[in-house]
Amino acid sequence: MSGQNGDGSGAASMSKGAGSSSAYMSKGSPSAGQGTGNGAENGTGPATVSHRGSIATLGSAHPLDEQLPAVFADDDFVLRFVSGLDVVLAPVFTVLDCLEAYFTPALAPEDFLGWLTDWVGTELDGTEPLVLRRHAVASAVALHRVRGTRRGLAAAVELAFGVRPEITESGGATWSARPLGSFPGNPRPGLHIALPVRDPASVDEHRLHAVVAAARPAHLPFTAEVTTTPSLREPTHDREA
Repeated sequence: MSGQNGDGSGAASMSKGAGSSSAYMSKGSPSAGQGTGNGAENGTGPATVSHRGSIATLGSAHPLDEQLPAVFADDDFVLRFVSGLDVVLAPVFTVLDCLEAYFTPALAPEDFLGWLTDWVGTELDGTEPLVLRRHAVASAVALHRVRGTRRGLAAAVELAFGVRPEITESGGATWSARPLGSFPGNPRPGLHIALPVRDPASVDEHRLHAVVAAARPAHLPFTAEVTTTPSLREPTHDREA
């Protein structure tokens, strides 16, 4: 188990052996971070994340020797015995003191952020920039509210690729002053998603299909393609008849 001092000064993990005052660095366990900036709450602001490591002289917030009955307080063996337990418990108290930072997108350490992205169901694969992953966690609730809608699909694709997609859907709406008017749209349901980028070769189309498949309305078939940004396409000139 790892953590950070209550004042944000560092990270610590449970020691590997009894009697050691240094913390053991283990892969996969979280370490707390710290952040500054106006965007700390929504995950978009600058954040300084502490790295996993050890604190050789990490003290316990609740030393056991101060809580011993008077009959044991003068026993040297007992004092040395409980001091070894303090080494084990100190990182636990440290983690609990800053537990909120673990679940704050702007402050969570990078390795723990991977857990958060899975827990909130983001459409990311972990290769995105750190700032983008923090923003995805912070905005996950808002995205789930519009999941399965045109707006939600566009937001999910833009979050994954940084580009707003062009969405063409088969449905439509119209009105008529006369009865028995024609129905709008295409009777065959479907979606077409085009992602306009500067360099189509740099985008993984399989990744695009996976994001769209996860965010689209479940009953609609779809097609997706990567296109060149319109402003960068070859110019066309009208020919005289």
